[in-house]
Amino acid sequence: MKKIFVAFLLTLGLSQLHAQKEFQGMAMYESKTSTADMKTQLAKNKEITPEMQKMIEERMKGMFEKTFVLNFDRSSSIYKEEEKLDAPGSQGGGMRMMSSMMGGGGTTYKNVKEKVYLVDKEFMGKEFLVKDSLPQLEWKMESETKQIGGYTCYKATALKPVNKSDFRNFRPKEDKGDKKEEKKETEKTTNFMDDFELPKEILITAWYAPEIPINQGPENYWGLPGLILEVSDGKTVILCSKVVMNTKEKAEIKAPKNGTVVSQKEYDEIVMKKMEELQQMGGRPGGIRIGR
Repeated sequence: MKKIFVAFLLTLGLSQLHAQKEFQGMAMYESKTSTADMKTQLAKNKEITPEMQKMIEERMKGMFEKTFVLNFDRSSSIYKEEEKLDAPGSQGGGMRMMSSMMGGGGTTYKNVKEKVYLVDKEFMGKEFLVKDSLPQLEWKMESETKQIGGYTCYKATALKPVNKSDFRNFRPKEDKGDKKEEKKETEKTTNFMDDFELPKEILITAWYAPEIPINQGPENYWGLPGLILEVSDGKTVILCSKVVMNTKEKAEIKAPKNGTVVSQKEYDEIVMKKMEELQQMGGRPGGIRIGR
């Protein structure tokens, strides 16, 4: 009888282990970044004609609204932009670079047990594999709730250090009177990014669903007792539009391997150095130059 009981426990344990291994879910997210600040700064720049402004806005429109798919199991996940056909010429080298800097491109892999993430990125024709520890945000749990897709979600907030290689983190500089008028008339080129600055940290607001007890979320967000269905930094909102649990078709959840391995800090430094070089040459990401 004792042997039968031990055999039963072993079978039950193996069954549960198999169930955990087989469990998988999928969530779709819509990411939208506000362009109000950018449009305001473009309108203030006297060297940018209405035609140029319209061209810039049209070329960059697709970078501010994206759809992502998150495939997850109990310990890891893959977050990737949904593939779609682009208009001819809309994704040239400069635009691909800007798309990458707007949170697009590449595959984000998270392993919450090992507390690591990897992202494969293409930048200036080179492939990089960003590998680093998952950010340890100090979430402040709130009592406020709201419904998202039929799930009761709870609010949590945290201060997050900015990612310097993510263009979405830039904010408009404070208006300091007539200092802009002090520019020399002989200046040939105006750099659009001169009107923006990078804060040291930003406030993150997340909404998680305890009914889905998965320690996952979009991008490299994690660390809450439930799947994060919405997250906002005040400028970019990532909202879940669909959740499917125990998906029939299992996605391959494996860490990307291609590219030169760098830390997040090293990758940020590479991107910022190239941004400075572009600024010195009178251009900026996207291949759009402003001058007479």
